[in-house]
Amino acid sequence: MSIPQSGGGPIERHEQLAEYMAEGCKPREEWRIGTEHEKFGYCKDTLKPLPYEGDRSIKAVLEALRDRHDWAPVEEGGNIIGLTKDGANVSLEPGGALELSGAPLETIHQTCDEVNEHLREVKDIADEIGVGFIGLGAAPIWTHDEMPLMPKGRYKLMDAYMDKVGTAGKMMMRRTCTVQVNLDFSSEADMVQKMRVAIALQPVATALFANSPFFEGKPNGHKSWRSRIWRHLDDARTGMVPFVFDEGFGFEAWVQYALDVPMYFVYRDGEYVDALGMSFRDFLKGELPALPGEKPTLSDWADHLTTAFPEARVKKYIEMRGADGGPWRRLCALPGLWVGLTYDQGALDAAWDLVKGWDAETREALRVAASVDGLQAEVNGIRMHDLAREVIDIADMGLKARAKPGAGGLVPDETHFLNALKDSVQTGKVPADELLEVYKGEWGGDLTRIYRNYSY
Repeated sequence: MSIPQSGGGPIERHEQLAEYMAEGCKPREEWRIGTEHEKFGYCKDTLKPLPYEGDRSIKAVLEALRDRHDWAPVEEGGNIIGLTKDGANVSLEPGGALELSGAPLETIHQTCDEVNEHLREVKDIADEIGVGFIGLGAAPIWTHDEMPLMPKGRYKLMDAYMDKVGTAGKMMMRRTCTVQVNLDFSSEADMVQKMRVAIALQPVATALFANSPFFEGKPNGHKSWRSRIWRHLDDARTGMVPFVFDEGFGFEAWVQYALDVPMYFVYRDGEYVDALGMSFRDFLKGELPALPGEKPTLSDWADHLTTAFPEARVKKYIEMRGADGGPWRRLCALPGLWVGLTYDQGALDAAWDLVKGWDAETREALRVAASVDGLQAEVNGIRMHDLAREVIDIADMGLKARAKPGAGGLVPDETHFLNALKDSVQTGKVPADELLEVYKGEWGGDLTRIYRNYSY
């Protein structure tokens, strides 16, 4: 999850809220790719989740990354809770999952190199102290009571609030992991087209990256239990945001949506002030009960934007949020998919043509069906397997048109990053299908085998 935002002065005009997001507009040649991925850490001998402190702990991994690989520490309340280096940061999810938020990079070749270097650094340290890391959409065995809560003020506030607004918030915080990609836009119109494609096709990403068929030690009936969890978290801040498809959608419409998202906190002097359930509209008027008489800054607005969790969201860039965390190979496939769909205008237009006839009910039904059935989902005559094939073909076209070479020019473009997804379409199997197959077959129902066979 996000770290505190900074650098924004007082909000004196309502227009500043939309202008903040519009500042993200960049010419095509300055578009970049930011890839994020989360992974669960565990002790290899006990297969239990990592605590924050101790010889085998999240803190030990962070300190070793700091000391041996030149990451600068981020601290809160005297605790190391993250790291920064060269435009990237490493942060902690509420239950201790380790997240890399990559630097904004020009090509998928570069972002994949960054992912690989990070995983090598983490693995070297983890192997030395008897720790493992695994990429899955949901913790397969651990219960809520086994999961630690990391020492971050934001998480303490959120944890106390989650049961008031849904049934799955604490599951999301402690026991889910995702892979995301953050992408740029050139204008408000470009943002609108990309957001519409992003929202409509998130179910395809959910299906292709589905990797959480187990929960609390047994199959859960879903290919992506992580996606199911998000559907029961907090209706005020999650979902398929159908207003994105309304005529006139733009930055101001997103402002109005975000203003209706109840607040979590205000960050002041290194502390998180409890603003749970309060209104940013009241804050703009100087009437926030948590800080009476005080008005927000743009940093407060930036923080608030990070507390809305729809399937794709707008800040100064667009975040694609529909995919489960997964194996090494798929961490580079997600940026491959979305860059291919959105960074070439021909591909973006083709993707929009594919989805523009769908209504809100169809988009929501696809989201639910992708979570349950993965590539075997079918809604209103739309077969997910066929849809995914079309989407990957469009992404492949977009990456070929981008023609960004790698490996010193030996690789002509970025299309090979889609190979894992092409394999899924060819076989009809996504990671969840493969996991269920080995669980029922060679593992004989022994789910502990997942750590030995699927860790990084």
